[in-house]
Order: sequence, then structure tokens, then C-alpha cells
Amino acid sequence: MVQVVEAFNESKAEAFAQNLLGILNSGALALMTSIGHRTGLFDAMGQMQAATSQEIADAAGLNERYVREWLGAMVTGGFIEHNALTQTYFLPPEHAAFLTREATPNNIAVSLQLIPLLASVEDEILDCFEKGGGLPYSAYDRFHQVMAEDSAQTVVSALKDGILPLIPDGIDRLNRGIDVLDLGCGRGRALMEMASLFPNSNFTGIDFSKEAIADARSESTARGLTNIEFRVEDAAKFNECDRYDLIFTFDAIHDQAHPDLVLQAIHRALRKDGTYLMQDIRASSNVANNIDLPVAPFLYTVSCLHCMSVSLAMGGMGLGTMWGEELAFKMLRDAGFIGAELKQLDHDIMNNYYLCRKN
Repeated sequence: MVQVVEAFNESKAEAFAQNLLGILNSGALALMTSIGHRTGLFDAMGQMQAATSQEIADAAGLNERYVREWLGAMVTGGFIEHNALTQTYFLPPEHAAFLTREATPNNIAVSLQLIPLLASVEDEILDCFEKGGGLPYSAYDRFHQVMAEDSAQTVVSALKDGILPLIPDGIDRLNRGIDVLDLGCGRGRALMEMASLFPNSNFTGIDFSKEAIADARSESTARGLTNIEFRVEDAAKFNECDRYDLIFTFDAIHDQAHPDLVLQAIHRALRKDGTYLMQDIRASSNVANNIDLPVAPFLYTVSCLHCMSVSLAMGGMGLGTMWGEELAFKMLRDAGFIGAELKQLDHDIMNNYYLCRKN
């Protein structure tokens, strides 16, 4: 067989090299954006007119020299405007609309925290590439904190007007009083919001992280919520029958070691005519169908460095973040859910909402 060697395409090579330089700068800006969020610099500048680096540092309670260097990255990256004559810096309101805590649920800086968080486990993940297996949740510092912030944007802020209206008669039933479970609840922000909104209903949150449940218990007590409880429990070992009227999972199924068993357990735990609402990643199970997905590279990276890895660390299936709609529907059917409906919300470009009834 004669092998045909294509001529080297100089313009294609140049375009790819330029793309790599853009990635280099974008990666650096992702780190600096995370720092701007965590230090409160974006929040401080969102409340200020044009100001000097010292004034900005004072407003944020930070060291001026570090703030000045951070500003250099933000100016050259197009985040912040700079007046060379007055040596002042300004965060345009059009940019602040996606970078400050006041911008919730549109604060993209929250998600950018995942870049340095995932980079911190690069060496350990390299070992997994060679030997297989994965990393436990304990390997990821700040994971539950970042996820709680993300949940506050995509879930908590949209519960009343977006997510709960997806459930037929859901709000009426919650007002009358039903039993609700959030499986894989993390720090329980979504469940606490529902417990506050619907005092006649009873709410249970389950997560295997002792730290997350301790935080949830502390906050729910501080908020004076008496219709809620949190338990430390492995979702794979969850075993209740005909106990709940409504069950939620928020971006939790694809992380599970044995998601098939968890979905079966959810089906068993629902009462007759009970409802299960599964929020999970909006993507296809086939990589070819995700090429035009705006956040696909980010989601595959999160999967490789976290979601797939934590499942494999527990001897699990390692579905990964991008398990996709096709596999999700199949696993829901296999668990006993017939006629699951796919719902989407405008505010949440990363997730699908699967509405399932027990009967």
C-alpha cells in the first residue's frame, strides 16, 4: 500500500500556533480571575470609579504590590481598563456583570476557581494515567466550597422560579407538605433554601462527606430550620423503600462509583407517583456530537481530573462528567423510570434536567 503524505500546510500550522498562544494567555487569566474572585478584588472594583492601585488595594485590604501586578494581567487581558496618564484602573460595569458576587447567577469567576483547584492534583493524575485508578475527594482542597458557590448560582438562585416549576404541581405539593430528599447534597444549600420556602414539608440531605454534612448542619441550625436533617451516608449503600415524594440530585449522579445502583435505590425510595428530578451535564455521550459545545473542553478536563477520577478511586464505573444524554436515558430506563422527560433552563447552559416519575 502506498502511503500518501500530505504537504505541510503552513497557514494551518500558523493558525494552530496562534491558538496555542491564546490558550497560554487564557490559562494565565483563568488563574488571575480565580485570585480576583477569592481576594474580593472584583467586588471592590465593581463599587469604585477609576482608582489607583493603592486605592484599590486599600479598598480590598490587600498588599499594593501584588494588586498592581494582578492589575497588569487584567489590563493586558482585556478585563480592566487603564488610564496611563492618571495611572488609574477601572472595571467596566459590562465586565463586572460577569465577575462580581453581585452578578450572581452570572458570576463566571466562580467556575474559574476550578482551574487552579484541578491543577493542584496534576502530579497525582499523571500517576493515574500510568497505573489507572483515581483520586479520592480528600485530594481536592476547597472542592465542596467551590461547589457550594456554584450551586448557589445554578441551583439555589433558580429554585423558586426555574427549577421547581419544572415539576407538575410541585410547588403546590411542597406548600401542602411532602417528604423530600437531596441525594449527594454537599453543603445542603439547595435543600436549606427549599426548607425555608416550604415549612410544611420535610427535607433530608445525604452526602458521604463528613465535612460537607457538618457544614450543612451548622448552617441549618444557625438559620433556625426545624424541618430538615442531614445524614452522612454513601449513596451506593442508600436503601429505603417508599419513603419520599420528591427526590433531587444536583450534578451528583455522574460522580458516583455505582450510578446504576444509586438510580435503582432512588426508584425504590420514591413513593407511588413520586417524582425524581435529576440535574446533570448537558452533553452527548458521543464526543463527535460535542465538538460545537461551547464548554466541552472545560467539561472533559473537569471529568478527567475530577469526576471520572473520584469514581474510579472507589472502584467505580468512572462515568465522568460527559456521560451524556444517551447514556443517562438508558440508565434511567434500566433503573425503572419510564418516559423520562428532558428539560432545560435558559440560565443554566451546562445542565439538563431529567424529570422522572415512578409510575
